[in-house]
Amino acid sequence: MKLLIITAVAAFEKDIKEMLQQAEVTTFSYREVKGFQDNSKVEAETNWFGSEMNETDSFLFYAFVKKENVDVVFDLVSAFNEKQETLSKIHVAVVNIEKSN
Repeated sequence: MKLLIITAVAAFEKDIKEMLQQAEVTTFSYREVKGFQDNSKVEAETNWFGSEMNETDSFLFYAFVKKENVDVVFDLVSAFNEKQETLSKIHVAVVNIEKSN
């Protein structure tokens, strides 16, 4: 069993739910979160957001997933991110679970 963690801007909520369904992840949790990026060290002309501090409406998904489904999720996320023309991407991570009940 693995703990799958996915973060993305709110605009990708529907896409993530579809990817989880395709990967046969039928049970998951998610919540709205504020994404934060400190751009104070970025030069003004290269700062796309135009301010030093940026908060974004985002989502955090998490699920306990069978090992065989993890690669499917990663492949779907990679394919999605490759098609994106925006700066924002879906971020996914996996954590090994040593024990669960």
